[in-house]
Amino acid sequence: MTEVLSSGKLHALLLQELELEREIERRRLGNRLATYRPYRKQREFHAAGRTYRERLLKAGNQLGKTWSAAYETAMHLTGRYPDKWPGRVFERPVSGWAAGVTNEVTRDSLQLLLMGKWDNFGTGSIPRDAIKDWAKRSGVDDAVQTVIVRHGGGGDVQAGESILGIKSYEQGRDRFQAATLDFVWLDEEPELEIYMECLTRTNATGGIVYVTFTPLQGMSDTVKRFLIDKPPGTHVTTMTIHDAEHYTPEEREKIIASYPAHEREARVNGVPTLGSGRIFPVTRESIEVAPFALPEHWPRIGGLDFGWTHPSGAAELAWDQELDIVYVTKCTRQKEATPLMFAARVKPWGGDWMPWAWPADGLQRTQGNEGRALRDRYAEHGLNMLDKHATNAPEEGKEEGSGGNGVDAPLLEMLDRMQTGRFKVFSSCGDWFEEFLMYHRKDGKIVKIDDDTIDASRYAFMMLRHAATRPAPAKAINYRNRMLA
Repeated sequence: MTEVLSSGKLHALLLQELELEREIERRRLGNRLATYRPYRKQREFHAAGRTYRERLLKAGNQLGKTWSAAYETAMHLTGRYPDKWPGRVFERPVSGWAAGVTNEVTRDSLQLLLMGKWDNFGTGSIPRDAIKDWAKRSGVDDAVQTVIVRHGGGGDVQAGESILGIKSYEQGRDRFQAATLDFVWLDEEPELEIYMECLTRTNATGGIVYVTFTPLQGMSDTVKRFLIDKPPGTHVTTMTIHDAEHYTPEEREKIIASYPAHEREARVNGVPTLGSGRIFPVTRESIEVAPFALPEHWPRIGGLDFGWTHPSGAAELAWDQELDIVYVTKCTRQKEATPLMFAARVKPWGGDWMPWAWPADGLQRTQGNEGRALRDRYAEHGLNMLDKHATNAPEEGKEEGSGGNGVDAPLLEMLDRMQTGRFKVFSSCGDWFEEFLMYHRKDGKIVKIDDDTIDASRYAFMMLRHAATRPAPAKAINYRNRMLA
């Protein structure tokens, strides 16, 4: 016989159920670390920590860069790493810093993600039961200066206490000295002198420094260290709005449209505002296409940029003459590669039939090999090098080479094609796109750093009039044999 509950008993059961739901939610909020699931780009950033001491996660606004670093910081402090964690692991208590731009900004972003709200600490990335104690920062409302975290995630991880100091760049360089640390997390871009102090703090421990920022300060010294200087031990992960899995396509489009045009690349794709301007001020999406099989009747041409201390670069162009669209279909670069090594690297693109454009410095004589010019050495290794170095197309009725080898004219023509849909790049050309995003002028002059595959594509574009289709086997001409005859 079914028992009929009185209104009082029913009310009590409902209260118990409500209390149970509240407790479940309280426990969930008190251990957010257990449910952290990084996006693909965030996971790439974490994984780099196993190999690299210095990491940058360069991303647009509100894409999850600070979020991911907050959770990694919590893992290092607590020793609670998830199964199959790809990144750095500390199997003992650690000492570290987390720092932001100002005390107030640090409190409202970094501290909030680590600790939760002021009246509910333990609801951030550091679990509630791991926070043993904390000290308030004097002079700043609701700001924390130091956190003591219980370390011990089971297994072989040593139990103990980790210490986290929370700082801001406005405190100045002096406040970033003297300590010995296992890690430093810098949220938003610090001045290089502060960054180097933080790196120095981790030298004795072989520790790590990781930085998360949207590059709104242009080509600063800190950005330059990661994107141009690239000292050994550094790694860069770039996260665009298209990598942020919490947005729908419709939301992405609205967000992109909301930003001013001059800030859009930085805020959406994490691309720095560069000097007096990017040389190709178009989006990657507007020129990128998926690779496809090239029709045999499309002429092709290769371009070489000779290097040694900076990489040698190569690019292949294919020309759809019917629609007048030029495609960059292949690219590569290699540092300290001899002509023999680099020729072998690119020869499979077109065997010995595809013409290769090259710059004027290819006429320079090299030591050894009886002082042969670079052009001749590549030809001897099987590339069909054009007879003359790359020059712009001559005016009608004028002789070949009269167009000169000025840089601005082909770059403007390439940009014009990009803006009108007549210059496309295969998505597989990652090196080219990396250079494309950073290719810029300073004080009106092109910054000649990290432009190896772009220069190679420019030489090929300048000589596009000499592009050729693959000949029938019986008609193939080997330039090397022709030169030696």
